Amino acid sequence: MVLLYNIGIRLYFLAVYAASFFNAKAKLWIGGRKLQQLIPTNGCIWFHFASLGEFEQGRPVLEALKLKNPDNKIVVTFFSPSGYEVRRNTPLADAVYYLPLDTAANARHFINTIKPKAAIFTKYEYWYHFFKELHQQQIPLYIVSGIFRPKQVFFKWYGSLHRQMLQMVTHFFVQDQASVDLLKTVDITTATISGDTRFDRVWANAANPKELAIIAEFKNNQKIFIAGSTWPEDEELLTTLLSKHYDWKWIFAPHEIGAERIGKLLDILPSEGTARLSQISNLKSQISNLKILVIDNIGMLSSLYQYGEVAYIGGGFGKGIHNTLEAAAFGLPVIFGPNYSAFKEARDIVHLKAGISISNAEQLIEASDLLMTDTEYRNFASTKIKAYVEQNIGATAKIVEAIG
Repeated sequence: MVLLYNIGIRLYFLAVYAASFFNAKAKLWIGGRKLQQLIPTNGCIWFHFASLGEFEQGRPVLEALKLKNPDNKIVVTFFSPSGYEVRRNTPLADAVYYLPLDTAANARHFINTIKPKAAIFTKYEYWYHFFKELHQQQIPLYIVSGIFRPKQVFFKWYGSLHRQMLQMVTHFFVQDQASVDLLKTVDITTATISGDTRFDRVWANAANPKELAIIAEFKNNQKIFIAGSTWPEDEELLTTLLSKHYDWKWIFAPHEIGAERIGKLLDILPSEGTARLSQISNLKSQISNLKILVIDNIGMLSSLYQYGEVAYIGGGFGKGIHNTLEAAAFGLPVIFGPNYSAFKEARDIVHLKAGISISNAEQLIEASDLLMTDTEYRNFASTKIKAYVEQNIGATAKIVEAIG
């Protein structure tokens, strides 16, 4: 099984390398790893994140450990360029790297160079050679905000190698009882229900959001529908609402912001009354008269939600929806596509009737009519979803206390 894993890792590298000749993200993935120079960081705490979303999820634990002992050196790694490129200069870390390709030699060199006293991985990043090297050197490895489902490879007949990875983890801090029970089926008993650290992160953000004067001017005391982390499939559906709710304003914050991607989004939006954020400064006094604003930068979305009344969260027509909790913490009822079952918080929000899943244009219109025209229901959903976030904060304190 290790042989097959190693072959798979190398085939993945070759596929990304081939893609790097015509794909900007793949080029960053290859180039970033090729050029980086590791700096010896003896006795650090190593945090690894798949991407930007996982960084925000694990950030409360990082900050709490840093606050508890300011002398702790922090090393952060990312798998994806979308995390590394945005947070490469974060003041929270002493060093930020791409995670090297998961080979035995790379894992040994990386860990022997940074010499961590503990490693903390967020949610669902499992790399055999890095886990094995940590285990062999008796360096504690923690998984935070973990969540497990029966369909995952760990619980399949062919998942023996991945079950070995689970055995190498010192302790799991998981989101729910179902995850604890699943881990027990493969003889893993080192798991504690701590909850999801994202609740702590989004609650703190909503309590002290970054003010965006230009967005406040755009809002101009009108109601705003915010479409966050959207993909083309989401945006095609959302355009059906624009003429229906003429008394609302709209903000589109697509998941990817390349020039071609933004151009295609602008092509399906009305030309009149629409502007890109990067060009809005040229409009001066016309900002408050705009109806649609397209956000063409990364990092603003979590603060945008404070100006909205209803949110649509993208990704539900692809691999899965993006972060619903950022909007929920501000009390925004949410709408999203059908692929949300892997996300506990989304299931909970639907159960509370504070979020609505849709599969087509007709269902989107029905959901929008309910949340955008029925003020009483929108207020009910807003109260429910904000209370849900508040009730689930506290995971960070549990994890930090347990890690010690």
